[in-house]
Amino acid sequence: MEAFTIHTGRAVPLRRSDVDTDQIIPSEWLKRIERTGFGAGLFSEWRADPSFVLNDPAHAGASILLAGPDFGTGSSREHAVWALQDYGFRAVLSPRFADIFRGNALGNGLLPVVLPADTVEALTAAVEADPTTEITVDLVAREVRGAGQVAGFELDDFTRWRLMEGLDDVGLTLRHEQDITVFEASRPGWLPTTA
Repeated sequence: MEAFTIHTGRAVPLRRSDVDTDQIIPSEWLKRIERTGFGAGLFSEWRADPSFVLNDPAHAGASILLAGPDFGTGSSREHAVWALQDYGFRAVLSPRFADIFRGNALGNGLLPVVLPADTVEALTAAVEADPTTEITVDLVAREVRGAGQVAGFELDDFTRWRLMEGLDDVGLTLRHEQDITVFEASRPGWLPTTA
């Protein structure tokens, strides 16, 4: 997992609330077993509409998604996070996230930042007025800056540390690989091993 400390980038203003994981990545994309290649399916049903915001060349290469409240509701599919990341997003800013989506995002290195609705609205309006507007998501300071806005956000210390170190669950476990190897070597031969 790529470490996240401070990220500055342009944003896509998605003026929709209650965006569920079926809308983020439709079910026909769930046949894949890899974590890559989902970017093409991101919001694919909405992207069929030429006026959809992700089709606007002014937002090409944006790495921050500005979303309405209740982003990521619906099923618990981790594919939604993979699609956002594969498309190039590093962070999603919203007034509220579905709990399972938020957990999946944090576990995969996509930073879901909860901000007051008026802050998200101000950032969205600024990006709509000028798509070159840059926003900084500073995990070190737990702060979002851009378009004259400065807003703090909450994230527990352990999750923040994991993101800053680039450690998913597997990476966290592998930090103890030497201890695991020593333990496995000391186990009686008749017990199962992980090797």
